[in-house]
Amino acid sequence: MFAGVAKSADARDLKSLGSNTVPVQVRSPAPLTGSRFCGFLFLLNYNIKYNCYIDFTIPFLYNVLETRRRDGIGRRAGLKIRSWRQGAGSTPAAGTKKEPENLLSGSFLARFYRWEERNMSENPLGHEKISKLLMSFALPSITATLVSSLYNIVDQVFIGQGVGYLGNAATNVSYPFSTICLAISLLIGIGSASRFSLCLGKKEYKKASSIVGNGIILMTVSGLVFVIVCELLLTQLLKIFGATADVMPYAQQYAGITLIGMPFLIITNGMSNLIRADGSPKYSMACMVTGAIINTILDPIFIFVFDLGVFGAALATVIGQVVSFIMAIVYVRRFKTVKIDKESFGFKFKDNLKTFYMGTSSCINQVAITIVQIVLNNSLVHYGASSVYGQEIPLAACGIVMKTNAILLSIIVGISQGVQPIIGYNYGAEKYDRVKKAFVLAIKWNFVVSAIGFCAFQFFPKQIISIFGNGDELYFEFAVMFMRIFLFMVIVNGVQLLSSNFFTAIGKAMKGLILSLTRQVLFLIPLLLILPIWFGIKGVLYAGPVADFIAFVVSAVLVIQEFKKMKEINN
Repeated sequence: MFAGVAKSADARDLKSLGSNTVPVQVRSPAPLTGSRFCGFLFLLNYNIKYNCYIDFTIPFLYNVLETRRRDGIGRRAGLKIRSWRQGAGSTPAAGTKKEPENLLSGSFLARFYRWEERNMSENPLGHEKISKLLMSFALPSITATLVSSLYNIVDQVFIGQGVGYLGNAATNVSYPFSTICLAISLLIGIGSASRFSLCLGKKEYKKASSIVGNGIILMTVSGLVFVIVCELLLTQLLKIFGATADVMPYAQQYAGITLIGMPFLIITNGMSNLIRADGSPKYSMACMVTGAIINTILDPIFIFVFDLGVFGAALATVIGQVVSFIMAIVYVRRFKTVKIDKESFGFKFKDNLKTFYMGTSSCINQVAITIVQIVLNNSLVHYGASSVYGQEIPLAACGIVMKTNAILLSIIVGISQGVQPIIGYNYGAEKYDRVKKAFVLAIKWNFVVSAIGFCAFQFFPKQIISIFGNGDELYFEFAVMFMRIFLFMVIVNGVQLLSSNFFTAIGKAMKGLILSLTRQVLFLIPLLLILPIWFGIKGVLYAGPVADFIAFVVSAVLVIQEFKKMKEINN
């Protein structure tokens, strides 16, 4: 209604809806026409509804309302409302005094309406500078994912210093539990966040609210099922994961306790994706950081002060995860873009299947990491037994190298998760140029981070390994060789992960799934089984860089093809 009033009045007064309008100079009170009265009611209602401050001068009730342009016409929800100033091409003659614009002129109402429509409906994801958005979303996401990885790394550092390399081997064979846990949280969290962002881009707010509620239900149920199954089959699973007779007691103790915290970790990680998609990346970061800080503080206290060893490290981890969980759940009632109520938690089977579909690629990537870890552990134990290094040294060294690489991958995952809502929203809004810019910028960040990681792994391997405890000459010899060879192509291995999440964000989960399978399942696992036949234990190490390079090529081809399709649609 008011849009029509504004447009008709503007056509009458200025015959234009352009931004370069000349302010109306009020020389005398004007009669209160029908259109002006409607405008008065509109502005008065707006002022009351949104608590906007507007400076009115009312000589008489029948006079035209006037306003002085000061620093703006008001504030709403913390958003500064810009003042309307003369546009380009409307400069008055020299010596002419700028008169206040009639608040009820057609031009004013038209511009006011257009401002309201733009600022009340458009999400910053659709117009804000890409680099600024990626910085604000990626950095908290990087911190959150990095902190998640640090749980195990911190444990391994203190266990290595307090227990020895057998303790490090125990954390290594227990690590698949964490990767499976992360796979579940990504399946639901990334799937829910991707659908949530797409719905926001399409202005489907009720549906977006339902996605959040169903996501929380799925996280809770899956977490409980996971911990029950794993606790019942703990010994059998540890044997499958590569635990030797000497390592088994430490692994049972560590895994038995850390599994208790897994349901809390699933919900926290899953919620962190939704919280970021809601536009609160800093809160998501705070949830993860708080838990990690608690774990880091309690680890040395429980291990060295109370002499609890592996049990103490596991207990510290669980306590930190519970605190993070509480913070994540508190946010449910604080969502900014949608309202989460009882109706949001109605279980919808078909919608949940869509969530699983959208999160499959990210989940499969973690499942693949788990499978790779299991195959890698068993290959090292098998071929290590026939080498000078034995079984335990390769197993312990593998844990250190893989978790060190996990720090780098956590940063890449953080970049990928940070760019996901930007890509998802703009793809849903059909702003394909912004989709491309966001992805290219994320790739550039990835190469910078990967280059730093490459230099560290190639030039300072012994220094890095020493952080995780001491060992004999053979231990350091193999660990250094492992890090340099296995991580040689680390500079490009993040492209596959970014590309996989890119396709998930734009709703093409099948391509994302294919890319998730390339590096880990289609290439790395077969190479881990084949190359050692000819090269022995070194063949296990060569499999890493070969798989990384092939996955990079496949990812680049699929992404380039997708951008060509977007370009054709724009044209």
